[in-house]
Parts: sequence; structure tokens; C-alpha cells
Amino acid sequence: MARTDEDNYNLHGLEDSVPLINGSRGTSRASSNDGDPANNSFDQQRYIHPGFASSSRYPSNAISNAKYSPLTFIPIILYGQFKFFFNLYFLLVALSQIIPVLRIGYLSSYIVPLAFVLTVTMGKEAMDDYHRRKRDAEANNEQYDVVDRSQNISSKDLKVGDLVRIHKDQRVPADMVLLTTSEHNGETFIRTDQLDGETDWKLRIACALTQSISIDRFSDILVTASAPEKSIHNFLGKLNLEDSSVPLSVDNTLWANTVLASGTAIGIIIYTGTDTRQARNTSKAGTKVGLLELEINNLSKILCACVFLLSFGLVAIGGFGKDWYVNVMRFLILFSTIIPVSLRVNLDMGKSVYAYQIEHDKTIPDTIVRTSTIPEDLGRIEYLLTDKTGTLTQNDMELKKIHVGTVSYAGDAMDEVSEFIAGESSGGARNRREIGQRVRDIVTCLAVCHNVTPLFEDDEVSYQAASPDEIAIVKWTSTVGLSLYKRDRTSLTLHHSSSNSSLCYDILHVFPFNSDTKRMGVVVRDKTKEELWFFEKGADTVMSTIVHQNDWLDEEIGNMAREGLRTLVIGRKKLSPTLYDEFVKKYHTASLSMVDRDSDMQTVVDDYLEHDLELLGLTGVEDRLQNDVKPSLELLRNAGIKIWMLTGDKVETARCVAVSAKLVSRGQYIHSATKIYSRDQALDLLEYLRHKPDACLLIDGESLAFVLQYYEDLFMEVATKLPTVIACRCTPQQKADVALLIRSKTRKRVCCIGDGGNDVSMIQAADVGVGIVGKEGRQASLAADFSVTQFCHLTKLLVWHGRNSYKRSAKLAQFIIHRGLIISICQTVYSVSSALEPIALYQGWLMVGYATVYTMAPVFSLVLDKDVDEGLAKLYPELYRELTLGRSLSYRTFFVWVVVSIYQGTIIQGLSQLFVGVESVLFNKLVTISFTALLLNELIMVALEIITWNKTMVLSEIITFLLYVVSFPFLGEYFDFDYVLMFKFYWQATIIIAAALIPPWIAKALRRRLKPPSYAKVQQI
Repeated sequence: MARTDEDNYNLHGLEDSVPLINGSRGTSRASSNDGDPANNSFDQQRYIHPGFASSSRYPSNAISNAKYSPLTFIPIILYGQFKFFFNLYFLLVALSQIIPVLRIGYLSSYIVPLAFVLTVTMGKEAMDDYHRRKRDAEANNEQYDVVDRSQNISSKDLKVGDLVRIHKDQRVPADMVLLTTSEHNGETFIRTDQLDGETDWKLRIACALTQSISIDRFSDILVTASAPEKSIHNFLGKLNLEDSSVPLSVDNTLWANTVLASGTAIGIIIYTGTDTRQARNTSKAGTKVGLLELEINNLSKILCACVFLLSFGLVAIGGFGKDWYVNVMRFLILFSTIIPVSLRVNLDMGKSVYAYQIEHDKTIPDTIVRTSTIPEDLGRIEYLLTDKTGTLTQNDMELKKIHVGTVSYAGDAMDEVSEFIAGESSGGARNRREIGQRVRDIVTCLAVCHNVTPLFEDDEVSYQAASPDEIAIVKWTSTVGLSLYKRDRTSLTLHHSSSNSSLCYDILHVFPFNSDTKRMGVVVRDKTKEELWFFEKGADTVMSTIVHQNDWLDEEIGNMAREGLRTLVIGRKKLSPTLYDEFVKKYHTASLSMVDRDSDMQTVVDDYLEHDLELLGLTGVEDRLQNDVKPSLELLRNAGIKIWMLTGDKVETARCVAVSAKLVSRGQYIHSATKIYSRDQALDLLEYLRHKPDACLLIDGESLAFVLQYYEDLFMEVATKLPTVIACRCTPQQKADVALLIRSKTRKRVCCIGDGGNDVSMIQAADVGVGIVGKEGRQASLAADFSVTQFCHLTKLLVWHGRNSYKRSAKLAQFIIHRGLIISICQTVYSVSSALEPIALYQGWLMVGYATVYTMAPVFSLVLDKDVDEGLAKLYPELYRELTLGRSLSYRTFFVWVVVSIYQGTIIQGLSQLFVGVESVLFNKLVTISFTALLLNELIMVALEIITWNKTMVLSEIITFLLYVVSFPFLGEYFDFDYVLMFKFYWQATIIIAAALIPPWIAKALRRRLKPPSYAKVQQI
């Protein structure tokens, strides 16, 4: 029982988006001379007996998670870099220097910066791929005992049909059918956390035919297996041995990458390589591009247009000569620094800093950044889609209430249940005796109907199960006097604490819980009374039609749901031997079908078992809220983030949790929309909500699907204006569809957060996916962009780290553009003053050093700046709302920087030429004062932009200035040292710098005083 009736784990939501590893499916065909019953491709039903496979028939079992090959490494890297316009532009500029007529200055001044960017990127990617290949090699070379070959074989050389012996704590190398185990009953446990993220152990059972025979006879078996598929919870197969045939299900399998947790086991390989469930459910994470990078890419296109217009304009002013187009190209190259090649590498390095700060924040321990390309998007979130169970709640279950028809027990009243179980309240009034019997019946059913296995270690008992609900129920039956003592595949023993006696049952059939049936049943034989019983528990939506008619069930389900409890309906049915024998015969026949097996088996269960069950009662399990959920949701709502809760739970439970978690404000009206099956109903709902913008919408999954089918645009128009939306009874794919719909219709940034495998589709569909490491394992965490351990950590991730990442990157990007633009303006002024000749003002090392040694550290130190303290960011979450408007990097701020750059570049170069002159004999003197003023201007501009200083920033300024002074003796090729020794150099440089800086500083100070930004107002408060 994966979960009772909350969102249920499955991988089907990923089926449309999961690519393959190491090859494609459906291309290899079986040869016609293998002697098999049919000539099948490996995409069809297959027949397997030990040792029959050929290496060419099925995929290799070698694992390859490498992103690149020697042939594809460079092309893929180059494509990833040059799909961005500003990188492509600089590549074309660098390539143009190969043409002699277009060459300006030294080739190195254009090639070196580009080569640096590519080298850093290639080095990082090469190292990552090296580690991937190293991990692959370790897995591929792991040795396995192949029984039929009587030798150890590397994992990569294993083939379909090999009989492999697996030892405790050893990884399963391929998908296998379990044939025998070291336990006499054929049972073993596996750990599946690396496959499905769930941390509990799973029980697996060897095929009954092969568990009881010697290994020598394994060569006579024939396994029929269905075609490879993705679902790790389904398998259709059949095993034949001589005249006997038994069905195979997922309980008889060992999937690749699971780990044997107990004993030893022998299995036969049925799928290898890309056919395994692990490979078919593995997606290569796509590279997400942040909104900030897209905005910068658009700005770079504007800069490119400006460069072209400027170059063409200068040529036009000078008159179109014979080779005017060559001059246009030369000007384009001269002004290429307007689009700085270092922009991308600086932004990437900044992202690494943000990721480091997030992962080393002690107030949000164990937070992991899995996608380092989008930390700035954490500061731009406008919609948060959240799961309920395990996300807003703890997924830590405790049975709080049971109802037996006329009376319910909760809190201190549970002591009376213990008395009934102990038999101390059997006497008394007839009504009380009847109640006591009903209580004993429901407790017995709860103690028997489950998939929990007790594990004893050092006199301590622990429980293993796929569902925390089941563990909570079994723990509760133990506290009231009926403990689970022993459980295996065929039997179950309960311990009656008051009488110190045992109740023994034979387990004849188990019908596991799944998201389709939403119920779990078991057929047992009571050894004491020799009675056959069918016990079942499940969601009210399905159980209400299976149990006898009654007049209290619906009302009590609603009452418990309003208390925030997860409900299960409990029923039973006594079976006659005749009915049971007939059921077994029909069920076995259906289980051997290789077509529609599951539906055929379910039909038999429906016909013989699942009708007219005696209603024993109702249980209510509490799932407590996560720590600090209420203040976290309130803070996020005040930050301007609209929060939608998407859950698979019942309407009333979802409503109750939304109210208790303060997702819905006190007194706020909640409009419920359920069972909408007509277009008129859907239209009425939307028209009503259009006039109730303050109401919250609570809608079930079926109604949501119907409304979206006919009124998708209208629904999004209305729903996005509501304070919150709660969607219950949602499938995993519906969650993902809602996320994609909000992204496409609103163009807003969407964050999705969840903790289970059923949330993976939603998390991957979001702009920013956040996974919580919880009771359901790590799959959501592994699939997410950011992994946290508690929901409340999300507030700091967004309001603090998201704020800083966005503000810092926005400032860094604009300053780097300013740094490139101002030097281009200086070049423009010089070109205009020198008869419009395309001659480089700053050449060679000056161009390279300007963007690296002389300015890089101070400019990059902006990634450590902060405009407010963390306490103020949390105290005034309204500050976050401004970030979503994108004002930190907009066309307005961009053009302000352009104006500042034009002014400062004109002043620096214009005054330098005024003081020195433009004659060719004075060129070195002109470059000396112009470059010095330019460099000092940039260092001071960085200082003026910094809001909160730290030691790193101070040192970067000082050290960079000293580096420039120290490097002077080595720049004789460009500078006039005699001029530097003159006093007039210093007063002229001072005037130039003052003229360039004071007016922009005054304008900034006046604007801050007349219209201060919000963070400045907060600081004043």
C-alpha cells in the first residue's frame, strides 16, 4: 500500500519526457534461427531460458551516463556557448581577425578572452564528464557470480538469460526474475532508494516452482516476459517448467540498481542496458536557462544594433570611399567590447558563489543546489505550487480516531478500546457487548490487513512498509493490545498482550494498494477457527460501493475530513470453502494471461470478493503540519507569491489542511467546485468567481480537467486573480499540466515543491523545482533544482538567497556592460577626432588586462553585495514583491547605464585629448592618461555601487589598484613614463575623473533622496 488515498507514487507522468541512455529502442531485431517460439524484437514479448541469449540480440548491459564522447565533446560545448547571441557575436569578431585587412591590433586581444571563456567551460564540463565515466566504469566492472557460466563476469558483459547469484548488499546489475533465495520460503528484501527514492525495504518472493528445485534443473525453465516498459510497479510474465506454469508479477522481480538487503538470491536476467526499468525511467536533465540570461541576451541584441549603426554612421560621416564596407567591419571590430565576452563567464562564476552560499547556510542545513544555472530565478517567483502530504504536512502518521457506527473513540477514550481487546468489558449491557465485539473485529482486521513486516533488533521492533499510514495503524493496534509479532509470505502471527496468546493466520492472497484501485485487501485463514476471511480497507470513494448500505458512513467521513484526518473505510467478508475454491480457480487462470492480465484478475476479485462487505468502521489518521508552515506561508503570501495547493487527497481533508496551515485566511470564503460534468456548470462557476475575486477556489481533479477542456483561457484568467486555488484528487500529470499552463498563460515564474515520486512531473515542469527529502524518499529531491529538508526553508531560499542572487547578478551584468560600453565610447571619440580612421586606441595587453586583471576582481566582488540585512528581508517580505517586476534589470535601467557610459566615456576621452592632443607623436601620452583615468573611474564606480562593504571588496579594490601601479614598468610599449613623472599628469587625471564621476553621483544622490528605493526606506526605518 503505497499511500492510502493521498497522491500516489508513480512514474507515468514522466513517460512523455524521459529520453534514453546509450542508444535507442526498437532497432535491434531477434534472429530467426535462435530456436525460440517466436521471432520477437526486444520491444515485444520475449521468451528466455538460461544461456540462450546472443550479444547482438539485446542491448549491452554497459552503463553509460557520459554526456559527451571524444567526437561530440567540442561540438556540443561550442553549441551550448554560441547559442547565446553575445557569445556568437564575439566569436565572429575573433574569427574576423584572421582576415588581414580586418585585423586591428593584436590577434591575441580578441582570441585570448574568448579562449579563456571556452577553456573554463570546457574544463568544468570535462571534469564533470570524467567523474561520470569513472562512476560508470566502477559499475560496469563490478564482478558477478554467473551460475551457468561458472565464473565471475563483469556487469557490462552480462546478457539476457544469464543466471546470476546476488549477495547481501550487492547491487542488482540488470532486471531479473527471482528464482531462488537462501530463505526456505523464498523471501528476500531489497532496497530501492536508488530506483524510486523510497527508503523502506521491499519484499520480493522467488518463483514457487524454482524455489523448491535444485539449481541443476534451472536449465529446463522457460520465462515468458512482456516487452520492456517504464513502470517499475508492473510486470507481466510466466514461468514454465515441464508441464507446470506459474504467473510472474512485480513481486518476483529484482530491478536493476536495487540492492539486496538480506541473504543471497539467484535470478535470471530478462532485460539489460536500455531495456531496464532504471534506464527507461532515467532522464538526462535538460539545462535550464534563467530569465535574467534571456533578458541579457535581448539587451545584447540591442547593443549589437547600436554597434552596427555607430559603425555605419561613422563611415557615412566620413564619406563612402572605395572600401567603405571594410571600414564598417573594422569599426564593428573596434566597438566589439560593447558586448563583453567576459559577461557569460562572470555570470556563471557568480552562480557558483550563490550556490556555495546556499549550501553552506547553516540555518537551512542539507540544502543542495542541483541546478546551478538558475539561482536568480529564486528571486522572481510569482506562483508557488505545493503538494500537501509530506510537504505542508510531515507525512508522520498517527491513528487518532476510529468509528464503529454508533460510537467513535479518540484521545483518552482509546483506553476503552484497549479494555475491549483485553476482554475486560465484555460483560454488561447487550449494546455494550455488541460495541465491544465490533471494536475487536475492526482492530483484528487492521492488525491483519496490511503489508507491514516487523523487524526485531536488540529486543526493539521496527516496521517496514511502503506506506506510513499502514505503519501508523499497526503501531496503534499494538498499543491497544494486538501486536504484529511475525509476518512472512504465507503466514501472519499476532500477539494478544493481555492473554499472552497468539493468533495465527495463513495468508492466502494479498491484493496490494495502487493508485487505480485505492484499496488493499487480503484473504486469510484463521487457524484457530478454520475460517476463511476477506479483509479490505481503502478510500471512501471506492469502498462506499463495496460495503453494505448504511446511513452514517458519508457523514462521519465528512466529520473526520473536517478535522484534517485521512480516512480509511474498513470491511470484511466471510468466505465459504466452495466460493473460495471457485475464486482460486478463476483467479489462477486470469493470472496466466499475457494480455490484460491485471484487468482480468481484478474482474475475478470484483465478482467473487469485492461486494456486500460487512462495514466494520472507519479510521482517521492525522498527518501533522510541518514545522513553521503557517508563518512560512504567510510570509510568502505577503511577498506577493500566489500559492496553489495541488493534492490527491479528499476535498474535506484538503480544505481542513488549507485552513489550519493558514493557506486560506481566517474568515475567507472558500468556494467548492466538485462534480462539474457539464459546460453550463463550468461556465457558471467561472462567472461566479469572476465577481468574487476575494474567494478561494477548491476544485477536484475531475472538475478541473473538465473546466480546462472547454474553458482553459477563461479559467486561467479568473483563477490567477484569486488569492489561492486548492486542487484535490489530482493525478501527478495534472499537477504538471497546471504548472505548464500557468507558465504559458501568465508568463510568470513558477516554483513547484513536493516530496514524493508523484511530484516529480510537477517539479520538472516548473521554472524552479524544489524537492523535500521526506518519508517517501529522495526521488523528488533528486529530480529538483534545489533540495531542502523542510518546507519552511523555502522562505529563506526565496526571500533571502533568491533576492541576493537576482539583485547581484543584475548589478553585475549591467556593470560589465557599462565596462565594455565606456571603453567603446572612448574609442568612438578618438575615431571621430582622428579623421574617422578605424585605428585602435587601446591595443594588445591593455585590452586584455582591462577586462581581466585591472577590473575583474572589484567588479566581480559585487556578487557579495547586499542591499538589506537578512532580518529586514524577512521582516518586510513586501520587498520581494518588487523583484518580480524585474526592475533591477530592465530596459529603463539599461538605458540609464548607457547614458552614464556615454557621458563618462566622452568626458574621459574628450578631456584627455583636450589636455594632451591627438597628434600621432602624442599617442602614448594620450593613452597613458586616458587609460589611467578610465581604470580609476571604473574602480571608483564599483565603490559607489556597493551598498554593504566587506573585507573582500576592500581588498579587491586596493589590490587591483596596486597591480596597476606595479605593472606600469612593464607597459612601456603603450605608456609614456616621462609624462607619468610630471605633476600635470596627476592634476589632469584628477580633473578628468572628477568631471566623469561627480555629475552621475549627484544625479544618483538626488534620485535616492527624492524617490528612494524601498530597501532604502526600510533601512531608514
